[in-house]
Amino acid sequence: MADLLPNTAPASVDDDHGGHGHARQKATIRLVVGAIGIVFGDIGTSPLYAFRETFAGHHKLTLDPDHILGVISLMFWSMMLVVTLKYVSIIMRADNKGEGGSLALLALINGQTRTQRWSRGIVLLGVFATALFYGDSMITPAVSVLSAVEGLAVYNPALAPAILPVVIVILLGLFWIQGLGTNKVAALFGPIMLLYFVTIASLGVISILKTPGILYAFNPYWAVMFFVTDPLPAFLALGSVVLAVTGAEALYADMGHFGRNPIRVSWLFFVLPALILNYMGQGALLFREGATALHSPFYNLAPQWGQLPLIVLATMAAIIASQAVISGAFSVTQQAIQLGFMPRLRIAHTSASTAGQIYIPLINWGLMVMVILLVLTFQTSSNLTAAYGIAVTGAMFIDNVLLTVVLYRLWHWKWYFAAPVLAVFYIVDGAYLAANLTKVPDGGWFPLLIGFVIFTLLTTWSRGRRLVQDRLREAAMPIPVFVASAANSAVRVPGTAVFMTSTPDGVPHALLHNLKHNKVLHERVILLTVKIRDVPVVEDDGRCKLEDLGRGFFRMVLQYGFMQEPDVPAALKNVTGCGQAFKMMDTSFFLARQTLLPSAKPGMPLWREKIFAWMLRNAESAMEFFRLPTNRVVELGSQVEI
Repeated sequence: MADLLPNTAPASVDDDHGGHGHARQKATIRLVVGAIGIVFGDIGTSPLYAFRETFAGHHKLTLDPDHILGVISLMFWSMMLVVTLKYVSIIMRADNKGEGGSLALLALINGQTRTQRWSRGIVLLGVFATALFYGDSMITPAVSVLSAVEGLAVYNPALAPAILPVVIVILLGLFWIQGLGTNKVAALFGPIMLLYFVTIASLGVISILKTPGILYAFNPYWAVMFFVTDPLPAFLALGSVVLAVTGAEALYADMGHFGRNPIRVSWLFFVLPALILNYMGQGALLFREGATALHSPFYNLAPQWGQLPLIVLATMAAIIASQAVISGAFSVTQQAIQLGFMPRLRIAHTSASTAGQIYIPLINWGLMVMVILLVLTFQTSSNLTAAYGIAVTGAMFIDNVLLTVVLYRLWHWKWYFAAPVLAVFYIVDGAYLAANLTKVPDGGWFPLLIGFVIFTLLTTWSRGRRLVQDRLREAAMPIPVFVASAANSAVRVPGTAVFMTSTPDGVPHALLHNLKHNKVLHERVILLTVKIRDVPVVEDDGRCKLEDLGRGFFRMVLQYGFMQEPDVPAALKNVTGCGQAFKMMDTSFFLARQTLLPSAKPGMPLWREKIFAWMLRNAESAMEFFRLPTNRVVELGSQVEI
């Protein structure tokens, strides 16, 4: 926590214990409340459907006290092992300069193990975990909002026909407001989720007091006996039990926004107790009322007069959970673009004060179409939960592989410490993944299909981009030769020319084409490459690397972190050491736009080349991506064989 707060020396002892200490406490509380509002929306809405699905889902379980205690015990110990121990206690320590998430962890590992033979396999696993996230980000809004609105049928069965139209309207509104920015609305997320968690915990306590025998579920004996007495039903039940921990990866992914400690405090002292109390309350309710309450044990915890307000509150919580996943999809896409796994896309900032508030139209509308199609196809949250879980458990299992590399290669744990911990994680997550694979015919194919499609796109772009750079490098003229010949033969004109190039070696094709057709060179020529490093942020003092090539030629490399947006004109204003200060009205930017040609020795299969060519055509212009002034840009075409 201390690393997130201002590091100012206290004026006096009294001042430190007074104003500064009070400000620090307020900042901590604000971060904790913010984390509750954004980080825990997904896992917080799981009580709407997780416990119900273990008994009423696709693999129905006999409703009796032993099974109820077994399921609740499994849920409790899953949250302790998967969320508390694995993510909160261990994985959240593996931050990349404060940032979390699969891509941030992958960048951290790749930066230190790049020379290893198995590093490419680790990269592919990390990319596949990212691809699975997109499948999860489509299912979460659909299942969360649908399960919340289905409470209308519990309150009044006559309202059942209105469920789907209401869900569609809510989802349309949710995706429409993304372009307006959610900064102001986000201020309400924390208080709403606080009220939601307090409410579900209170309902759980009331039910537990009526049937205190449910507290036996804290004993892992009931989870073990569940497997001993009914091994196959217990294994199949894991496919629904895991729904109680969906959203665990969000704790790690959002670490960069709130810090490690606020998320830990929120989980351990507020969210975890509220979830456990509610699940136990639902179990106690089924103890008392049996199958009559199984239609929706979550809503049946409330008295009739309280069900409608609970529906409204749960729907708001589901919207917040969906918002968090949508924002997460924007952030992951931005990271993927910066790390070279996706083409440039238009990214709009919706807040002048918060860098993380971004909006990507293509991702937003694509998610909206898929989410609405999911709702219309599956119709009920129970059907959707069959598709839910595979993406989550797949990503969790891949996180174990990445964690293995972290423990052994980065943290240098002794094998006798690391092996038992990893064995527990592999067994637990492996069992959950295997159980969810049984749901593939009932809808689990959807996130897998989405994951494989996204994985193909990400790896195709990465591979194609590397091939293009290799071909350009092969055909490039050595810079010393070019400078010596061109500086003497070409006419020099006033001003500065900046030639953007993706490879810092050789002469850019745009420069060769400009000289060939216009037969002039500017007085100052900058060969500029923008590099994205495997760290979230590069400070301003490490931004620019400059090399004087002689005769008015300079090689410049601007470096950014994968959480930053390149702004070339802003960076040039701070550059010194290459003549007079940059003036945009005297500076021209030259860009090369490649056209792909089929090659006799293709570097990729033809179908992947076509996909790459399509992605290249639809990528955002470098002019907009690097924030170049529109009236100072010249684009020159070039042809490349891959």
